[in-house]
Amino acid sequence: MKRVAVIGLGEIAKVHVPILKSMEQVQLCAVCDLRKERGTLAPDVPFYTDYKEMLEKEKPDCVHLCLPHWLHYPVAKDVVEFGANVFCEKPLALNAAQAEKFAQLEQDHPEVEIGLCLQNRYNETTEALMRIIQSGLEGKVTSIRANVVWARSPEYYQQEPWRGKMETAGGGVMINQSIHTLDLMAQFGGKIQSIQGNICQLLDYGIEVEDTANAHIMYQNGAVGTFYATVSHAVNTNVEIGVELEKSSYLIQDNKLWKVTPEEKILLAEDAKLPGNKFYYGASHSKLIRIFYEDLETGNRRYPCAAEGVTSMKMIDAIRHSSHSHVPQTL
Repeated sequence: MKRVAVIGLGEIAKVHVPILKSMEQVQLCAVCDLRKERGTLAPDVPFYTDYKEMLEKEKPDCVHLCLPHWLHYPVAKDVVEFGANVFCEKPLALNAAQAEKFAQLEQDHPEVEIGLCLQNRYNETTEALMRIIQSGLEGKVTSIRANVVWARSPEYYQQEPWRGKMETAGGGVMINQSIHTLDLMAQFGGKIQSIQGNICQLLDYGIEVEDTANAHIMYQNGAVGTFYATVSHAVNTNVEIGVELEKSSYLIQDNKLWKVTPEEKILLAEDAKLPGNKFYYGASHSKLIRIFYEDLETGNRRYPCAAEGVTSMKMIDAIRHSSHSHVPQTL
């Protein structure tokens, strides 16, 4: 049985903690946050405000990082150097350069495992579409389009001011709300040659980070990608991803995968859904977390490691830089 601790008890920890408590092969041994009132999320385990003290006293086998973005790399470095495995929420880091330093931790410390929470790779729709693409039976991917249309109120940034600052968040809608979609665009299309994008603020919130982004993506195999994301909408809607192959077309819409023909839409797969108003998050956290702990036992590596989180960070940097320079960026 693995002793597991959680650092950071904000919104995403409300997903991680119940999953960990439900698993027979792990024991939630401690939680940590600077805000003592957040200890009520796991009142039956020791609570700390100093994660280094927690590491020394509790000696966890693995630590889940559910922290603001700017803390992911430095805290992960401390945990890895302590000798514990890491399971880190997205994003990997603040930018591509820091993401590469994070990935280097895996090379420098082969004795530990680092998992990255890119759980949408494990959605039923994603897995079914990846099987179709990888089979090669429908030809190569020729185009990908993705839309993330969500809503964030001024209070979202006021409640947690780090979300609106470049220094602590590393960006807005790209790194916080749509990084999973960018990751899937890379998974479906393969290696990326160049990106030209634009970012802006459509909302007058007085924050530093972008609330809207779009991009044109050229893949090395000749495929073309179109990406759009915003948090300026009135409500949260489900992510939509369309993928064209040489012989067929597919659409992930309303958490379902459809094969689209001129005559009809054929349902191929459907995602499990979260109840309540967080439905748009997807429900694959549990699946990925369980895979991670199974892999710790067996020595397999089916989960996304830190190095796999670098590509989406490079995509975000390229969109941001090309928006300022008006020059396509290579990855």
